[in-house]
Amino acid sequence: MIRYALRCEHDHTFESWFQSSSAYETQVKKNLVECPACGSTKVEKAIMAPRIVKGVVSKKGREANLPAPAPAPAAEIIPPGQPTSLMMAQERELRAKLKELRDHIVKNADDVGQQFPTEARKMHYGETEHRPIYGEASPQEARELIEEGIEVAPLPVLPEDRN
Repeated sequence: MIRYALRCEHDHTFESWFQSSSAYETQVKKNLVECPACGSTKVEKAIMAPRIVKGVVSKKGREANLPAPAPAPAAEIIPPGQPTSLMMAQERELRAKLKELRDHIVKNADDVGQQFPTEARKMHYGETEHRPIYGEASPQEARELIEEGIEVAPLPVLPEDRN
């Protein structure tokens, strides 16, 4: 793993970890690396301070150069009794958007339950009027629908749905 200090076109700086330098290059070329502050995908490596190397004397009496441990990130001070979140702001925002999408679908579509594959086919082949629906389908049923050219997508499931 490698950590890079990055900077977007708007001069926001942030850090990110990558499997390797080639993984970084690949992700940047595909616009997969984006600034958490503004969402820009025009990102480049920023100048990083070198890690300080301290000499360590081995059992044989020779000095070996080992990297100094990275400094711990500054902790945000949270008043006692306040709930803490281990999620990054981007993850919270993504979850909120996924929940909003799911809630919109549930509010504006008919729940056809286990009849979903049948109802989707009826609409696709013109046997019933098109309308927004959601329901249940096994992975095999979903594959078959897709192979027939029927567009389907799973409803987003969030971690709090499982708890």
